[in-house]
Amino acid sequence: MSVDEPTDAAAEFHAFFEAHYAELSRLARLLTGDADGADDLAADALLALWHRWDRVRAADHPAAYARGVVANMARARIRSAVRERRRMTLFWSGQSERSEDPDIPAVVDVQEALRLLPFRKRACVVLRHGFDLSEKDVAKALGISVGTVKSQTSKGMAELQRALGREQVLHRIRMTVADAGGQH
Repeated sequence: MSVDEPTDAAAEFHAFFEAHYAELSRLARLLTGDADGADDLAADALLALWHRWDRVRAADHPAAYARGVVANMARARIRSAVRERRRMTLFWSGQSERSEDPDIPAVVDVQEALRLLPFRKRACVVLRHGFDLSEKDVAKALGISVGTVKSQTSKGMAELQRALGREQVLHRIRMTVADAGGQH
């Protein structure tokens, strides 16, 4: 271990941060549906990566590792928010959150449609079609098998097509990912 190694690690991490922060923030925004919290989640993920930087930089695909950290943190935040919402609902009304006859608008926004997907389907669709990752890279990022990625992506896309209509769903997802980059 040389005297310069900590500086080299800090410089490496800084370069990694600069190269991937915006992407990780967009991913966090699309996974959580929370524009305000996306930057915080990306920063929290990068802080966690810094604490494990030796392991991250030794990984075959550090960016995939980082996406996995963001996905896991997003999942934890979503679960926490859902639990809190359920507690509040039970406290205030004791009634179910579901509406018997929902008022569905004619045009459903892509982000709203993504928010309706269960987390794993949403993550697979966003990483696969929004970020153009291979099935193998999505599997690495989420810590699941390639077969699960294929299945969840297919089912998620089918649900989105039902919600949004079949025309240009992939194009609209990619446009949403591109838009998410400039809106926070």
